Amino acid sequence: MIAAPRVRDRARPRTSRLGAALAVAALALTTGLAVTGAVTGPPARAAAPGDKKVTAVLFEWRFDSIARECRETLGPKGYGYVQVSPPQEHIQGHQWWTSYQPVSYRIAGRLGDRAAFANMVAACRDAGVKVIVDAVVNHMSAGSGTGTGGTAYTKYNYPGVYQVQDFHSCRTAINNYRDRYDVQNCELVGLSDLDTGSDYVRGRIAGYLNDLLSLGVDGFRIDAAKHMAAGDLAAIRSRMSNPNAYWVQEAIHGAGEAVSPSEYLGNGDVQEFRYARDLKRVFQNERLAHLDNFGEGWGYLPGNQAGVFVDNHDTERGGDTLSYKNGAQYTLAGVFMLAWPYGSPHVHSGYEFTDRDAGPPNGGTVNACYADGWKCQHKWRQLANMVGFRNAAGDAAVTNWWDNGNDQIAFGRGNRAYVAINAEGGTLTRTFQTSLPAGTYCDVQHGDPTPGGGCTGTTYTVNSSGQFTASVPANDAVALYVGATGQPNPNPTTPPPAGGSGASFAVNATTSWGQDIFVVGNVPGLGNWNPAAALPLSSATYPVWRRDVDLPAGTNFQYKYIRKQGGGVTWESGGNRTATVPASGRVNLNDTWRN
Repeated sequence: MIAAPRVRDRARPRTSRLGAALAVAALALTTGLAVTGAVTGPPARAAAPGDKKVTAVLFEWRFDSIARECRETLGPKGYGYVQVSPPQEHIQGHQWWTSYQPVSYRIAGRLGDRAAFANMVAACRDAGVKVIVDAVVNHMSAGSGTGTGGTAYTKYNYPGVYQVQDFHSCRTAINNYRDRYDVQNCELVGLSDLDTGSDYVRGRIAGYLNDLLSLGVDGFRIDAAKHMAAGDLAAIRSRMSNPNAYWVQEAIHGAGEAVSPSEYLGNGDVQEFRYARDLKRVFQNERLAHLDNFGEGWGYLPGNQAGVFVDNHDTERGGDTLSYKNGAQYTLAGVFMLAWPYGSPHVHSGYEFTDRDAGPPNGGTVNACYADGWKCQHKWRQLANMVGFRNAAGDAAVTNWWDNGNDQIAFGRGNRAYVAINAEGGTLTRTFQTSLPAGTYCDVQHGDPTPGGGCTGTTYTVNSSGQFTASVPANDAVALYVGATGQPNPNPTTPPPAGGSGASFAVNATTSWGQDIFVVGNVPGLGNWNPAAALPLSSATYPVWRRDVDLPAGTNFQYKYIRKQGGGVTWESGGNRTATVPASGRVNLNDTWRN
């Protein structure tokens, strides 16, 4: 194979020759195609119709793991959608991008079979979470072999699905993104490019989408949309059994290119890549104060049709956006995205990598978050609790904007919510002016709202003038919203959970890639000193690792931190640490790793 050309839409890393080509191909699966002129179609709408508008993108998670996560986290936290990786049969290989090279439309990929997929959809729907499928319909594979479901194929022949005449006649790689024909008819890094102008091909693609709809799927992310004419996609959508199913299309903006993301707005939502790129630039090199008109004021797509994110599986590897490797900057950018009213947020949740081609740990099975390399960003308190913030804020406008002219900002969402973000190195202490009703509120950045109306962490009281005083630590935030009162309801219909008492662990510990920090102790809730039963901590605020652990009130316990890498375990030095759970609430433990 020829080496992969540079894809204009993303800074794709060079790997091996075929690996580079296919990785970029899979990564670049998102450049798209378009047709000049208006495109008619069903009315477009942004993200989840209804009150829950945040999507968790569980990248390369197996379907059985997603089903559990819908029940345990996504539903309870208020996520409206979960986006799952491509389910169709694909080429074999351990790399993540093999999922983006289909060889048939059977549900027979590495993430689970048809039964597992159907069970996952049912479990998520039961939890109140709708399902979006990452749909790869621009192309098939780049070579020959046997697929994950046993299908033998060659580059232009997929038995029972496609033959050579079903692909575009241009059989060379795209090399000029200023040429519409080249972008939409030639091959994206050697991937066989389907002739989506063909009535037969359109019918096959619509058949695949309709099969997924029949299993309860609610919508699709259309991969590599820019490489298909907007009119072709409109024709495919018109053949769907539910033409109003949610669509968000991957069409990356490139200055001066022939194909514009705005061409796809007639088909549905479009991912706004400039949003994520600019967040990285602002958080790293400019001032958060500049974000006071972020969105359409920056020339972006209409907010009610824009899919937004801090990172996705492509950009975190290409480096053109922030990623989990950026620590607090990444977390605070996620807090901002979920608080700011522009677009429909997608929270990427993937796994650690040094080899950017590496496939998912354990073949996609997630035994536990914050272990085996799984980052579980969707579950980090700082992000997960902002889903409730977003749902409570609804369509309320920005109010009470404040900034210090640099990297400390605060703003409200009408009279429903308020957030303060401190991306500087010192503590921000001030009295904030809000439009919130007077009352006591749970700071959802540092505590979890409880069903009875209480809070497991810090609370703030807003006075009758809408003011409260807070000290926001460096690289941290405070977030309040109506509904998370922080004040127990005297007549709760649901009792507070037993987990209201316990310990909040926080340890400053620097690590190398592949290393994780755990806590273990002398009581059953801390693993009885068994390293195999130690509890993983979250690196969301790295280098500080955190976790809340439920323990009975009054418990006296001992504990230590351990570092795991692969099968190895390293204990911190020194004697056992000790603490006692108070009669109510949690004991806050702020420690530093002892070498």
